[in-house]
Amino acid sequence: MLTEPLLDSANSPAEEVLPELRRRLAQMVLVGFRGTALENAAGVLTDVREHAVGGVVLFTYDTALGSPVRNVVSPAQVAALNAALQQAAPVPLIIAADQEGGRVARLDPARGFPPTFAAQQLGERGDPEFTYAQALQVARTLKDAGVNHNFAPVVDVNTNPANPVIGSIGRSFSADPTVVTEQAAAFIRGHRAVGVTTTLKHFPGHGSSRHDSHLGFTDVTDTWQELELEPYRALIERGLVDAVMTAHVFNAKLDPSRVATLSAPILTGILRDELGFDGVIFSDDMQMAAIVAHVDFAEAVVLAVEAGVDVITVGNNIRLNRAVAAEILDALEEAVRAGRLSEARINASYRRILALKAKWGEGQNESPRANVAARGRASQEQWPSPPPLPARVWRGP
Repeated sequence: MLTEPLLDSANSPAEEVLPELRRRLAQMVLVGFRGTALENAAGVLTDVREHAVGGVVLFTYDTALGSPVRNVVSPAQVAALNAALQQAAPVPLIIAADQEGGRVARLDPARGFPPTFAAQQLGERGDPEFTYAQALQVARTLKDAGVNHNFAPVVDVNTNPANPVIGSIGRSFSADPTVVTEQAAAFIRGHRAVGVTTTLKHFPGHGSSRHDSHLGFTDVTDTWQELELEPYRALIERGLVDAVMTAHVFNAKLDPSRVATLSAPILTGILRDELGFDGVIFSDDMQMAAIVAHVDFAEAVVLAVEAGVDVITVGNNIRLNRAVAAEILDALEEAVRAGRLSEARINASYRRILALKAKWGEGQNESPRANVAARGRASQEQWPSPPPLPARVWRGP
């Protein structure tokens, strides 16, 4: 059951509270791992069974090893892996992947999955019905593989087409926030039709950046524009947002001290209070250099939760740390002991995470026109295949 009573321990000694609290903290942890089956995925069973983490994230390419094999080999293999993970989990797992389309598709044609369109290709086509049908296919591919959460769509506005991590590799729908909003809405509805949840990224906007936050400090103070918030505002108002992922960007216009992932003024002040979002906030990968090169890892974890993050995400792919889930739990538990994080704050995240997990299921037809769902179920020949992309494949989230 996902509807457990919230922890109420205001009058209980800390030593009696923390075992139960740690179980709730574990839902706030999502990690990557190396391996294509449980028997060769060292460490993940400990994370899932003993630590009871809230979720895992899958990758195709192993960045740390420079290997094309990480978690995904074929449709049958990854479905079996994910079924085994769920069987081992005491609480249903978020099993996530970055299936944006185009270059960023963990379930790709090289491994037997259907081809996908990049966001830029969909935005240039300008047909939300077509985007819905493509998203429906993506969502069915994910669901068949046992993936219940997509770290997509990207709603970064393409204000800098030369951006090395967004615009230049086709990850943005458009430079027009209205186009971004309509395309993202169709993409989300396609996923909702089959009960796969989605994430808007990267808040409060990565489209104007000139640098890659995987590699270091990324300052968007002089390039960021208010219009980058418009897709978030519009989609939240429509009730279409399951989750939001943070950006590790620094924007002195919004917070003169901290990057967005660690910023209460940005995540709580803008996203929660101004835009009215009460769903799950995922951090971007906490191993990225924009974080770990500037802040101690344990401190960054606590700062992120203080700022408003609900789920600490560690891809464990930039470097593999099989103890990282325990390190996150230890850091959060110590913060509660020290009074930096309240039980009410932990309960708020726990409630949001369980609400997200309760959304999985068969879904409803939310197509822009009544016949779209049926058309999306038809053979691939009904829709043109995506045009070929250059050989470079994006490895990051």
